[in-house]
Amino acid sequence: MGWQLVISFLLNGETQGVQNLRNHQGERRVLPCLLVKRMAFLVSLGMPVLYASLLALFLVVAWAIYQDQRRLDIPAGIKYPVRLRVLHTLLKLGGFVGLILEKLSIQNQYRFIDKAIGLIITKRSSTLTIKDFDFDGVPVRVYWPKTTPSGMRRGVVLVPGGGGIMGNIWLGDPLCRYIAKETDSVTVNIAFRLAPQHPFPIPVMDCCTATAHFLKNASDYGVDPNRIALYGECSGGTFATVVCQQLAARPDLPKPCAQVLLYPYFQAVDFNLPSYQQNQAVPMLFKKRAVQLGTVYLKGKRFNIEPVMRNAHLPKHVWMKYRKWVSHDLIPERFKGRGYVPMEWPEFIPDVYEQCKELINPMFSPLLSEDDVIRQLPKTFILTCEYDVFRDDCLLYKKRLEDNGVPVTWYHVEEGFHCMTVWLDTPLLEYPTLKMHFRHVTDFINSI
Repeated sequence: MGWQLVISFLLNGETQGVQNLRNHQGERRVLPCLLVKRMAFLVSLGMPVLYASLLALFLVVAWAIYQDQRRLDIPAGIKYPVRLRVLHTLLKLGGFVGLILEKLSIQNQYRFIDKAIGLIITKRSSTLTIKDFDFDGVPVRVYWPKTTPSGMRRGVVLVPGGGGIMGNIWLGDPLCRYIAKETDSVTVNIAFRLAPQHPFPIPVMDCCTATAHFLKNASDYGVDPNRIALYGECSGGTFATVVCQQLAARPDLPKPCAQVLLYPYFQAVDFNLPSYQQNQAVPMLFKKRAVQLGTVYLKGKRFNIEPVMRNAHLPKHVWMKYRKWVSHDLIPERFKGRGYVPMEWPEFIPDVYEQCKELINPMFSPLLSEDDVIRQLPKTFILTCEYDVFRDDCLLYKKRLEDNGVPVTWYHVEEGFHCMTVWLDTPLLEYPTLKMHFRHVTDFINSI
C-alpha cells in the first residue's frame, strides 16, 4: 500500500496526496517519511540525467579537441610533438573556459587565462630577494640575487610577452627568476597596462616610462647604469625594441647597453612572408591568431582580419615605400625550402586601412623606423625559431641592424616554435631541450 501512496503523492500533488496520507496513517507520522521518499525518488531520477549530461559534455569536448588536433600542423622537424600538442590543448581549453566566462559577464577571457596560468607557474625562491615597486606610476617587480656582489651589478629590464593583451607579471616571473640566478643580474619585471582596456600605445609607453626610471635611478638598486640590457620575447621583444628606439635619443638618460630579443614581431606590412605561409597552422601561434591579437592590441576590439591577412590593408604606395625593408627577396633562400609561393599584392580596401593604419606606426612596427634611429641602437641578440610565423620578421630586422652597423648575435633554433620559453623552469611543462638553447641567451647577457 505504501508505494501506491507515494505514487499518489507524486502524481496528484500535495493537496490530494496529503489528504490520502492523512486518511491512511495520520499526518504527523507519515508525511515526513514520504517527503523524504519523494525527494529520494526525484534524486534517483536526476542522477542518471546528471551523469548523461556530464558524459555528453565530455564527448563534445573530446570531439572538439580531436578536430582541433587534426587541424594542427606539427612538422617532422619538431622534437617531442606530443608535448607540443598537450601545451596547445591546455591553452585552447583555457581560452574556451575564459570565453564562456566572458559571455556570462563573469571574467574577461584574457584575464582568466592570466590568472589560470599564473597559478601554475608562480613559485617561491630561496635564492632571490623579490620586491614590488612603483616606477613613475608603473608597477614593477625587482629580483635581486642573494649572493654578495663584488661591485655594482648588471641590470636586465624584462618586458613580458602576451601580445600586449595578456601576460605581464606572471608571464615574466619564471624568466626573471631564471635570468637573475643564471646571470647574477638585478632583473626588473614590468607590469604594464593591458589591452583591450588599454590599447596601443599605452602598454608600450608604460614600458618606456618604467625603463627610463630604472636607467635614471639604477644605482639605488645596486645596478651599474651603463650595464643595463632590455630583454623581451614575442610582443615583449617588440616592446623592448620600441623602448630602445624611443630612448635612444634621450640625452638625459644612460643608454641601454644591449637588447635581447626572442622571436618578436617587427612589422605589419606583409603577412605573407615565407614564415607566415609555412607556419600558419603550427602551434603555439597560428597566423590568424597572431593577426587577431595584434589588431585587438591596436584597437582594443576585434574586427574582420581576413583582408589584413591577405595584405589588402595597405595602399600600394605604402607597400612600395617599405619594400626596401620588408620583402621576401630579403629572406635567405634556405628559409624558403619548405615551400613558398610569392603572392600578387591584392586589391586595396580603403575602409580596412582607415581601421588599422596605425599598424605602420614605428611604435607598432619597429622595423619601419628610419635609419638614423636604427644606427643608435645597442648590440643585439636575436633568437629565431624555424617553426614560428615571426621568423622572417626577425631575419629582416637582423639585416636592418647589420646594414646600419649594429653588432648582432643571432641564434636559430632549428626545431623551435613560438612560445617555447614560456614554461622555462616549470616542472612537467618545460620543453625538454629548452635550457640547452636558452644557454645562448644567458651567455650573451653574461658577456655584457
